[in-house]
Amino acid sequence: MGLTSQSTGAGVLENKLTIVKSTPVDKVIALAGNPNVGKSTVFNSLTGLNQHTGNWPGKTVTNAQGRYKHKDKNFIMVDIPGTYSLMANSVEEEVARDFVCFGQPDATVVVTDATCLERNLNLVLQTLEITNKVVVCVNLIDEAERKKIKIDYNKLSKHLGVPVIPTNARSNEGLDKLMDAVYEISTKETTSHPIKITYDDIVEEAIKMIQPKIETIAGEKINSRWVALKLLDNDGALLESLNNFLGFNLLDDNELAELVDMAKKHLLNNGIGQNQLRDKIVTRLVKIAEEICQSVITFENKQYDHLDRKIDKILTSRVFGIPVMLAMLGVIFWITITGANYPSQMLSTLFFWIEERLTDFFVWAKAPKWLHGLLVTGAYRTLAWVVSVMLPPMAIFFPLFTLLEDLGYLPRVAFNLDNFFKKACAHGKQSLTMCMGFGCNAAGVIGCRIIDSPRERLIATITNNFVPCNGRFPTLIAIITMFFVGNFAGFSQSVLSTLFLTGVILLGIVMTLLVSKLLSKTILKGLPSSFALELPPYRKPQIGRIIVRSIFDRTLFVLGRAVSVAIPAGFVIWIMANIYVGEQSLLSLCAGFLDPFARLIGLDGYILMAFILGFPANEIVVPIIIMSYMSSESMMELENLNQLKQLLVDNGWTWVTALCVMLFSLMHWPCSTTCLTIRKETQSWKWTLVSFLVPTLSGIVICFIVANLARLLALV
Repeated sequence: MGLTSQSTGAGVLENKLTIVKSTPVDKVIALAGNPNVGKSTVFNSLTGLNQHTGNWPGKTVTNAQGRYKHKDKNFIMVDIPGTYSLMANSVEEEVARDFVCFGQPDATVVVTDATCLERNLNLVLQTLEITNKVVVCVNLIDEAERKKIKIDYNKLSKHLGVPVIPTNARSNEGLDKLMDAVYEISTKETTSHPIKITYDDIVEEAIKMIQPKIETIAGEKINSRWVALKLLDNDGALLESLNNFLGFNLLDDNELAELVDMAKKHLLNNGIGQNQLRDKIVTRLVKIAEEICQSVITFENKQYDHLDRKIDKILTSRVFGIPVMLAMLGVIFWITITGANYPSQMLSTLFFWIEERLTDFFVWAKAPKWLHGLLVTGAYRTLAWVVSVMLPPMAIFFPLFTLLEDLGYLPRVAFNLDNFFKKACAHGKQSLTMCMGFGCNAAGVIGCRIIDSPRERLIATITNNFVPCNGRFPTLIAIITMFFVGNFAGFSQSVLSTLFLTGVILLGIVMTLLVSKLLSKTILKGLPSSFALELPPYRKPQIGRIIVRSIFDRTLFVLGRAVSVAIPAGFVIWIMANIYVGEQSLLSLCAGFLDPFARLIGLDGYILMAFILGFPANEIVVPIIIMSYMSSESMMELENLNQLKQLLVDNGWTWVTALCVMLFSLMHWPCSTTCLTIRKETQSWKWTLVSFLVPTLSGIVICFIVANLARLLALV
């Protein structure tokens, strides 16, 4: 049985990934590489603003496509997931491998790091086993020069048998030559003769037993030698991909199946099982990479990474690693808290000036009072609150977070916390997704894609809500200021607020670890998986790119989602506050119904109702509480925190109430945006419900204990 041209190649590529060509002769280019090699910088520098993102078909892994023109020919560049190998040990590796193998791009660019080329060559060699249409981009040559690392690129090209182009994508150096090489490979003006990777005699004999039959079946559509090696390696993911992309399971051919069995028996008879075969493959690739690098790389300064290692001795040490991390976290929170106050107030003033003008317009138009209430004091005011409260801290926090990412510090955070998560039977990378949750829990959930294990990915997803997002920070900060540090002023108050807030966050981290442990021992049983964590070199951050990336990729993305749910929430809140049953509004009736249960956990009915109505956006919880206590028809805010504290105290608040509100704000259901993201990432309403219930039940139990313990000890 053979494969038709319709069942492979570009047809599959376009149908599965939706690549739209401007002309039939447009060239599709795959962009591969390890994480932290500047692959995104190469992609952005070549394609500019001519790009868009989406998800790979049937996967939660994001793909980015961009376009550029060179020598009057259109190129579509597909940025495949950053991976260390193509062994299909993770979803990202599987996606990258499938695109290179079955998508049959016109050329594959593999981006490498000039400062750690030997490690990067592993991916290059694996790619060369699949296709000969490869261009190697050696990026970050400026850092290599700074560290006095010299690379003979011509000699490297001869060793690999494919074009090798040195670049510094941040300054666009070498990108013209890279485009030239891609053009020549994709148009077949240049024919490559890549290095042939051979294994020991026993493995080679096993490959020869089945390769001819594969070649007869598949022709030139896939690399028969590579497929033979994968079949010997029992690569089930490859068989599934063959079915998906080629519409044919190779092992359905009885003759081939028999040959594969014979080849495996040949290996076993010579003491080579599956694990031993995998070790031989990996060892051989590592050995070739080592030999090549010894031949082409010269280190003028053997201690080129000495400074990085000295810094790491502090930042990753058992003594100083955690304290430095906490101190850095505290500084970020202090800058966010202090810096967000003024722009938040300015935005609030602007939005409410606009509200007055809208009101004047409705009066001029003689519009019904209910229409003005629904659209202006309902939907618009809710939207104004969300934007004015949410935008400033995000605009400060996300660039600071991205700065740490650009510096190379975040992998050190994962290193410091790996042992804690391992003890909780969770994955060390969960520390990174948890950090992302500080900005937005929805972004943290998306970040869980970096965890390979499905079990550990679910644990990270379910527990991500235990760290407060930007939407909860204002509530926490206001309550801390009013009830716990209100006797202080100025700098002392901001420092104490930061320390108190950091303590609350540490509680969230502890809960993350405890619940992760509980889940791993109950509904998500399993042992923690090991992973190789790369500590990239410290790099000078690109401030301009950081600001642009953090604003457009994170701040506006999260804000857009929040705004989309804030407007409908505004309608609901206004309706509940303005529809009466007898002498009570629906809001008051619902609060009265919830009050007995709410008081058991240290709250009251209005507070619990505010959290429920704040499901679309946590930022509106406090305004709803104010509106409820003042029996207003719309959300309100008092002029200062002293007035707000007095209002709360007049309605029965004590320090215990304040503490329980903080604890419940820290531990309650995810917002609607996060819930929708969980549903999208897990493709399951069941796990979305679990993610909703786990933090909520935790918050109820803890608040119940705190409130009743305080009553028992007569502390209130």
